Order: sequence, then C-alpha cells, then structure tokens
Amino acid sequence: MDHPGTFGKPGFLSTRGPRGGAAGPPEGAERAAATQSHVMAAARVLLLVSGRPESVSFAQSVCGRLGAGPGLGPWPTHCGLKRGQLLLSDKPFPGASARLPLQRPPFCPFAALDQQQPRPPVTELSTNRGVDLGVAIILQSSDQMVLLTRRTHTLRVSPNLWVPPGGHVELDEELLDGGLRELGEESGLQLPQGQFSWVPLGLWESAYPPRLSWGLPKYHHIVLYLLVVSQESQQQLQARIQPNPREVSAFMWLGPEVAAAVAATEDGTETPRHLSQDLPASVLSRSFNPP
Repeated sequence: MDHPGTFGKPGFLSTRGPRGGAAGPPEGAERAAATQSHVMAAARVLLLVSGRPESVSFAQSVCGRLGAGPGLGPWPTHCGLKRGQLLLSDKPFPGASARLPLQRPPFCPFAALDQQQPRPPVTELSTNRGVDLGVAIILQSSDQMVLLTRRTHTLRVSPNLWVPPGGHVELDEELLDGGLRELGEESGLQLPQGQFSWVPLGLWESAYPPRLSWGLPKYHHIVLYLLVVSQESQQQLQARIQPNPREVSAFMWLGPEVAAAVAATEDGTETPRHLSQDLPASVLSRSFNPP
C-alpha cells in the first residue's frame, strides 16, 4: 500500500481567534497551538481518549492504544468515518457511524515493539509522523465472485502479494471514493453510480515490513475493508478490466467456496474444517497443512 454521505471538516478541528480586545496567548503558545491544530488536521487516524481526539504516533500500536490484549482479536471498535480521517474509540461516542471489528496479525511488529524492553531508539523509528489510512475494496459481482489482484514484483511494499484492490486514501478524500479510485487505477474498472451497494466490513492494522525480524517497520496503516456489491455479473465486469501493468501482474475471481476457504485459513489461525474436494489443490493443502 505505497478506502454515505459527505463529511465536512470535523467540529473538533475548528479554531477560533481571540475575541474583542482580550489579550491572546503568548506568541510561543500561539505557535504551539497552531502547530497542534495543523497536526490534528493532517492526522489520518485519531483516537478518542477521555472524550478528546488524539493523533496516533507512527510507532504506536493502534490496537494497543485501544486496549487490545495479546490475542488476535477482533476487538469491537466504534468508528467515525470522516473525510480523509478515521476516528476510533473502544466506547460509543456521538457521531460514530459504525461499530467494526479491528484486528492485527499475530506477528504485528508494533505489538512486538510494545512488549520489547528497551524499545529501539527513537532515531530508528519514524516518530514525527502518524498512522496512515488505507482502504481495500472487496468487489463482489452479482453472481458472488470476488476480485483479487497480484501486486507486481517491482513494488516496494508487499510485492507479489495477492490482495483486494486498494491503497492510500488522500487527504480530504471520502473513504469510498478513495477505494473506488484505487479500484479504477489498478483494474481499470469504473462502477456506474446507482449500480452497486457497499458496506464497511472491518479494520486491519497493517505494517511493512510485516514482521519485526524483517526490520523495523517503515509503513503503518489502518486499512478499512469495504464490501462493494455490483449489480453486474463477473462476466460483465471481466470484459471491462484493464489491469495497470505498473501495479498489477495478474488478477483472478474467487467463487464463494474458495473465498471462504482462503479466509478460514488466513495465517493458519483457524481450525481446518471439511472443505469441498472440488477446490483447487493449493487451497486444500493450505487448509489441511497450515505452516
């Protein structure tokens, strides 16, 4: 990763100058307040702590800040889906538009860093930036086929990985618009307005490199997964696909059984269950012989 309605600028980001002839804050305090306001406005992922929004440092685990334990989750999280921003809390709050499961992989490097003593020197981690926001589109056709793409081997982040279309959400971009933009840039698909529906599925804390043994993380995202259901069939969508060769080296459509089998065996964390023997051998072997 280098996703209803229109949300304006959040009220908590609005600023007011001094009134009348009253003395304003000292110049240094004014600069600090302006800097903090700029940081909050530019932050992509915010946490509601004691009723106040706070930006999350790049080096902090979002799951950990929300009180997640050592397990895999999911942890129910209340979300405010703002324009270009995500406001998260472990408790309900006014303006929350969804309650979604939040998860991270068992090998999440930020969870490992939280437990590592002493922590790496701050010079080795990006401490002057926040957590980025990404979106992934689970595109499902009217006949229940799901699109996956394989990232090219030349990409700096997650090369050769099979993923749903998605990517980084631009500042001031609606989350759905960002996901549809990424879908179009990667696959060439433009979904006609009024011919699809969508619903948020969940949140994933993502890092790259994905394991601490591979080196300190250089990328940190909260990825919002959106299920987008098209009124067109897989055949109709397939006829319009034009993959971007700079980002996508292959694509495939998964039927419901294969998609369910892949999801059930992610990271080998689920107990294998009976699967149809008509599934591809690679799926069956993955299911019954987890690493």
